[in-house]
Amino acid sequence: MTSSTLGELIKALSARFSDKNLLTDPAECWSYGYDNSRRHAAPDAVVFPSSHEEVVALVRLCNAHKTPLIARGRGTGTTGATVPVSGGVVLSMERMNRLIEFSPENRYITTEPGMTNQALQEIAAKENFFWPPDPTSSAYCSIGGNLAYNSAGPRAVKYGTPRENCLGLRIVTGDGREMRVGTFTSKGVVGYDLTRLIIGSEGTLAIITEATLKLTPRPETKQTLQAIYSSVTSATKAVAQIMAQPETPCALEFIDKNAIDMVRQYSMVDLPKQAGALLMIEVDGNNNSIHHSVEAIKAAAKNDGLLSLETAQTKEEIEALWKTRKALSPSLRKIAPRKINEDVVVPVARLPELISRLDALSQKFNLPIVNFGHAGNGNIHVNLLIDPDNPGESEKASHCLIALFDLVLELNGTLSGEHGVGLEKRDYIEKELGREAIELMHSIKQQFDPLGILNPGKMLPL
Repeated sequence: MTSSTLGELIKALSARFSDKNLLTDPAECWSYGYDNSRRHAAPDAVVFPSSHEEVVALVRLCNAHKTPLIARGRGTGTTGATVPVSGGVVLSMERMNRLIEFSPENRYITTEPGMTNQALQEIAAKENFFWPPDPTSSAYCSIGGNLAYNSAGPRAVKYGTPRENCLGLRIVTGDGREMRVGTFTSKGVVGYDLTRLIIGSEGTLAIITEATLKLTPRPETKQTLQAIYSSVTSATKAVAQIMAQPETPCALEFIDKNAIDMVRQYSMVDLPKQAGALLMIEVDGNNNSIHHSVEAIKAAAKNDGLLSLETAQTKEEIEALWKTRKALSPSLRKIAPRKINEDVVVPVARLPELISRLDALSQKFNLPIVNFGHAGNGNIHVNLLIDPDNPGESEKASHCLIALFDLVLELNGTLSGEHGVGLEKRDYIEKELGREAIELMHSIKQQFDPLGILNPGKMLPL
């Protein structure tokens, strides 16, 4: 953007938004150029709209000035999807965090996109409901960000992702058209399903200003199990066995030996030295049937490699188990600040082969690889630990990453389960989708965003 064009835009923004809702000083805008990928690019301005109407006005201003517009929640994404690589305006949703309607009798809640996941859960809990998506960052991440990435978390294995738990949206397209898509009902087949198209589109098609979310009644009770195995192969075979029987756990988390060894110092749980892998299994239901469900899952979890299978008996024991799981990402950040974190997915029955061949890749490229994740739906977080100060290691990691993606596709998997594409995976997705599908997606984006101002350069290969 030329200095004269930028000046015209800033003048137009200043005429529409108060000083409290607009940042133009480069020093004040700086922090809004980051997300959790640790990439950075400076925006030219940051706007904090407080209503749907202000979002419409901002989109139309940016469209008139042909200025990039990047919607941002709380910046917890890991793929660079909210980094303003082309400059322009960052639209921060943090002040659009109001509850619009809570309808327990209809099992839905309508909220603005800036509300945090945790705040939404607290509101729903008052009437004994919950919203199933629960990313690790739920205390801080926003509903709009969850929808933009289709971020799910552990409970997706039983309850699905945001796509399955969103009824409808209020949106603004890239050329300033405003509309509602979806329904307020659990059934509806009128027209194309634009709601599911927009969810997961990373702000490249439209800006979400309201979301009507499907709520689920809270279960009466739940139990948390810990299964320790002598090998990764035994653990991943147990995952396939658990998911092949009728009782579906509400969470089924996998941690490999490398991750266990790394997190041991942060854990309050006794983790045996010979542990090759660990499964955390959460089972929920009603008081009358929970025992049957737990016993069925315990039976499926047993194989020759099982070292121990224990049920957490107290609230403190449950919290200790989950603290072990949630300590993994922060621990990795300390050990390898520039790690490469991928969230690939394969069919559950292919998990043993995936983990086995990841070990082979680790040896081939002489790179430590740590694996953990949501094993119940085959979603594994693969972490390549690299030292960028070590000559040649970044290039070696790049070759390992390509080999990882080729392996996942060979196993009929997908390159991302919940982190999204952003910048990190953008140049690889043609491997999965093919050129024709990519061209069609570019055409769809043009229909929503004719001038290409919404989050340019993200998601789709250039």
